[in-house]
Amino acid sequence: MPRSNRAIQMQLLESKNMAGVDVYTNKGCPACVSAKHYLDRKGVEYTEKRLGKSKKIDIEFSLRTNNSKKIPQIFIGNEWIGGFDDLVRYDNAGELDWRLGLSPRPKISLVNRLIRFLKGHKY
Repeated sequence: MPRSNRAIQMQLLESKNMAGVDVYTNKGCPACVSAKHYLDRKGVEYTEKRLGKSKKIDIEFSLRTNNSKKIPQIFIGNEWIGGFDDLVRYDNAGELDWRLGLSPRPKISLVNRLIRFLKGHKY
């Protein structure tokens, strides 16, 4: 694709309504840094919510994650994605971009859906 067309396509993608992304992090967490870099490479804007900064954020984190003890925890829209490993799994499955609003929803065969369900995958 010529560069000028690619630039126009990127502008159109940026103008679409991207899903709001919240990333709950903590100071000194290497997985948190990796998750933020991963989202940065995709060009995704996200809201970082640092735990321990305010009681309100800590309570919100506990309620949204059912008292999870692991960080980072990532939400796309109001859907709980999980941690950094889950983010990578979604991307490898080809579902991260459409959840972020960067591409149309991929078509997944019934057989693949069944296999994912039997394996316990939530994506």
